[in-house]
Amino acid sequence: MDRKQKEALRESATARFKKSNAVIVAEYRGLTVEELTQLRVSLRQASAEFRVIKNRIAKKSIGLEVQEMEGLSKALVGPVGVICAYGDSAQATKAALNFEKDHPNFKVTAGYMEEAALSKAQLQAIADLPSKEVLLGQLVGTLIAPHRGILGVLNGVNRNLVQVINAIKDKKTS
Repeated sequence: MDRKQKEALRESATARFKKSNAVIVAEYRGLTVEELTQLRVSLRQASAEFRVIKNRIAKKSIGLEVQEMEGLSKALVGPVGVICAYGDSAQATKAALNFEKDHPNFKVTAGYMEEAALSKAQLQAIADLPSKEVLLGQLVGTLIAPHRGILGVLNGVNRNLVQVINAIKDKKTS
């Protein structure tokens, strides 16, 4: 591979790193092509992609163009691939860790999100969070709950008044 090809690969890696919301490094040693295809399909559904990038090229890309990811360079050792999440990073993390549960040869080692390097334990904590839609639903429910309580109290006064008037009417008619 000549210098121009390496520079093109570095520029491609830099573009992926800059475009992504999160980057996850994972060891893929021992996986079959079919298993890697399953991983890529599940990640594609989460708006993410798995790429095998040469460690030296990825480190150069990080060192020259994306210095804020410097903490990720330590994880680029051995046969590793990079998962770039372009959409919801929690969903991509969840997909990668679910794949890891089913395939012991696949090991998530580190990640980068929100300008911070993350360990596997931190990635697991992010994956355990509910999805964005569920969190938004819980937030809306929390915001509406006090209003519903007030509405119930105010409706209760009217309801009780109507019941008292009906009771008086029934008593007078009988």
